[in-house]
Amino acid sequence: MKNIPRILEREIIKGLKPQKAALIFGARRTGKTVIMKRIIERWRGKVLSLNGEDYDAQNLLENRSIVNYRRLLNGINLLAIDEAQNIPDIGSKIKLILDEIHSVCVLASGSSSFDLQNKTGEPLVGRSKTFRLAPFSQKEISIMETSLETRQNLEERLIYGSYPEVVMMKNANDKSNYLREMASSYLLKDILAIDGLKNASKMRDLLRLIAFQLGQEVSLDELGRQLGMSKNTVEKYLDLLSKSFVLFRLGAYSKNLRKEIAKAGKWYFYDVGVRNSLIGNFKQIALRNDIGALWENYIIGEKLKDCWNSCLSKNFYFWRTYDKQEIDFIEESEESSELHAYEIKWKPQKSKLPVAFANAYKPSKFNEINGENYLKFV
Repeated sequence: MKNIPRILEREIIKGLKPQKAALIFGARRTGKTVIMKRIIERWRGKVLSLNGEDYDAQNLLENRSIVNYRRLLNGINLLAIDEAQNIPDIGSKIKLILDEIHSVCVLASGSSSFDLQNKTGEPLVGRSKTFRLAPFSQKEISIMETSLETRQNLEERLIYGSYPEVVMMKNANDKSNYLREMASSYLLKDILAIDGLKNASKMRDLLRLIAFQLGQEVSLDELGRQLGMSKNTVEKYLDLLSKSFVLFRLGAYSKNLRKEIAKAGKWYFYDVGVRNSLIGNFKQIALRNDIGALWENYIIGEKLKDCWNSCLSKNFYFWRTYDKQEIDFIEESEESSELHAYEIKWKPQKSKLPVAFANAYKPSKFNEINGENYLKFV
């Protein structure tokens, strides 16, 4: 498994055009640097490759003048900037380069979804295309293993997740140690640095609460009471965790039917291995009491990865009524009026679409995703 091709690579290459920027976002260690190197190796032309964490690279772009940039990029048709969020005001600098040097394409990566745009007033709107890189999807891993190996490795994926380096490791202790170190030293460090936050313990406590309430509807007021924080602070922290690709929110689907719950939300982890490391639980599946929530997180995460890797526009929800009719996962395409509803069960249960949903939302499809048929859906 040393060279697992990334599905997103093809889409990024398509997005590299003169006077345009291809922006790759994703958490640390998901493979942004690797995918940039692969693209650079295949590039037919001259490349200037910079690392935003390097002081010399920051100095090269510090003088924001047309003369400086034309001299720097003379003969260059691809400017590649890894960890671009570390260069001050990088969004405005990229905009100036694209506006004035018409032969240059820009490829840049960042470890959160707003580093290159929002802090500079979204200067790249209309000049960029955003790509989101997640840990390996099962579809990517399946390229390098047989269907039998995929099924044999499923429980391990649910325990340790799919970060590239974790997938390559053979030893369980190495995997758990890697995840613990990454969760404490990288994920939290990046999040705290983004907004100048200093209370790492509160952020970790919030993550642990979400991890223990996986797949449940979460009350921000209740989280605040448990953490001794205001609702607004909890909301701010969750927003940072979302933009840093640690957590994602599933909202409730509703067309204002009186019995539906419209404002609730569920939170999931982009990688189940990170979730398990936060609660210190790397037990085998047979010894766990959270397999239902863990499986739900895994499947929804795989559906999200497939959407990102295919650059599709989809909205994801859950559905529940006050009389406890519910659907685990709803997929809504912006190109189609048809809804696709899924029940997610670890073991096959012959689930049925709730009558209230079937009557209210037509056309809609329904499937149960379980541990035996899941490969058809991810």
